[in-house]
Amino acid sequence: MSIGGALREAFDQEPRGGSALAVVKDGQVVVDLREGWRDSARTVPWDADTLVNVYSVGKPVIALAVLRLVERGRVGLDDPIARHWPSFKTEASVRQALTHTAGLPAFPVPRPAESWAEWDVLCADLAAASPEWPPGTVAAEHALTYGHLLGELVRRVDGRSPARFVAEEIAGPFGADLAFGLGPADRARCAELEFDAPDWPERNAGEPGSVKERAVGNPAGARDLAVVNGELWRSATVPAVNMHATALGVARFYDELMRRPVGAMMATGQFTGVDRFIGGDPLTWGLGVQLEADGTWGMGGLGGNAGWADPGRGLAVAYVTRRLGDFATVDRIEAALNSSTDRSDTRF
Repeated sequence: MSIGGALREAFDQEPRGGSALAVVKDGQVVVDLREGWRDSARTVPWDADTLVNVYSVGKPVIALAVLRLVERGRVGLDDPIARHWPSFKTEASVRQALTHTAGLPAFPVPRPAESWAEWDVLCADLAAASPEWPPGTVAAEHALTYGHLLGELVRRVDGRSPARFVAEEIAGPFGADLAFGLGPADRARCAELEFDAPDWPERNAGEPGSVKERAVGNPAGARDLAVVNGELWRSATVPAVNMHATALGVARFYDELMRRPVGAMMATGQFTGVDRFIGGDPLTWGLGVQLEADGTWGMGGLGGNAGWADPGRGLAVAYVTRRLGDFATVDRIEAALNSSTDRSDTRF
């Protein structure tokens, strides 16, 4: 069976009532699959223009925004963040922010869901915060804070908002359908998220008192359907977790990265060890992406979304879904890609 056939079989095995898979090779779309509906009532078919909230799959996009400024000599990886953001009290570097080792995995001040629309308030909370560990010593995915740490750095150095910077410097040049801070037209093509089971928020809350519980619970609403399916969330800029994209948009992002020097920069290992947010086995963080032992790199997103680069095969892969569950489909997609013992075999 060809790789394309194996991928279709993996994708079709467990429909989620709204999802898409895309693979791009050397700028050419070789897989573009979709199934289901855009809405929970199952009245609007999922189409090529459907956007969906992909959670942490957006983290490498805001990381790239910072790295574009590094490429231009306007920011240094080892610059203290405070050099560009004077009110920032934690002695963390730009590199540490990019690698989830800045010691600020949770917003420090309890805030309601409405605060997602208050960029300056949340950034001021981070600027005044004390790190939970000395920066650079501990990795703990900065689940909700990552985008504000990096996005405010972009805004202070460049002057443009992080949403505008991404639109003009990444999404547009890459030809990638992805964005933060959606306008009315884009909000109208968003898929409605739903849970695979009513207990999904609790299953993804973390143990009481854990880093994960604190990191994902404040501000409120990031796992609340009434919030994430609402206009406030979709129109806000929360670069850690509220990028809305098509599968093809995410795949085009990685395809472009693999063909640019900045991709190699992102895929250089920076920290290896246990991540206190993710737990489990040791992992390796690059500059905004997670590196795998097989040479692939990218980022997964809460609920079963994922995007990654496979430089060995020259493939950029993305799977997105509106039905928040586990990563079983992504695991099947990876198995299908690896079903050939010859990694040079890329027949579709």
